[in-house]
Amino acid sequence: MGKIKEILKITDNPFLNYYELHTVTKDGTDKKYFMASRARDVDGLEISRGKTKADGVAMYVLTGPEKDRVLLIRQFRWPIGGYVYEFPAGLVEEGEDYSEAAIREVYEETGLHLTPVHTDPMFSRPYYMTDGMTDEACALVYGYAEGDIRDQHLEETEEIEVVLADRAEVRRILKEERVAVNAALHLMHFLHDREPFAFLNDEKN
Repeated sequence: MGKIKEILKITDNPFLNYYELHTVTKDGTDKKYFMASRARDVDGLEISRGKTKADGVAMYVLTGPEKDRVLLIRQFRWPIGGYVYEFPAGLVEEGEDYSEAAIREVYEETGLHLTPVHTDPMFSRPYYMTDGMTDEACALVYGYAEGDIRDQHLEETEEIEVVLADRAEVRRILKEERVAVNAALHLMHFLHDREPFAFLNDEKN
């Protein structure tokens, strides 16, 4: 297994930073590796902590009278220079648990009120997003939402359109649009699962 000899922090930004890792590969070769992290210093990196921490939370939310629509957002993202379909998501603030962060973020991004579904921790603990580039991990919260869509709580820089997608629209989105991977995987199941959240109550789990 490779080893890390030294870590240098290259940038100093409030939300995302760039780190240079001086490593030794499994065959003994010295090599530099570069990564991004939401950690504000080297001690905050997972490499240093040795423990997974949720930087953010994403929400798989059903809505509508029959709970047959998925709450999505269509958001402009600078790294791809265009819009992408995603689950509502955001950073977990200091002192928040995942459910509290989820309720706050859904309301801020959509105006809807989220009621989380409590699950076995295996379904909601932090998982990695793009582990070849970053140590960022994200927890997933499931739930139901109701209310009226509003955008007055969006940040000035956010460009977000709220989408309540039925199965026909989900199929179109998966065929034709840019989609975040965590949303895409669940949307694929949503197309075919009669009860989309049934797996959360599977006694075999």
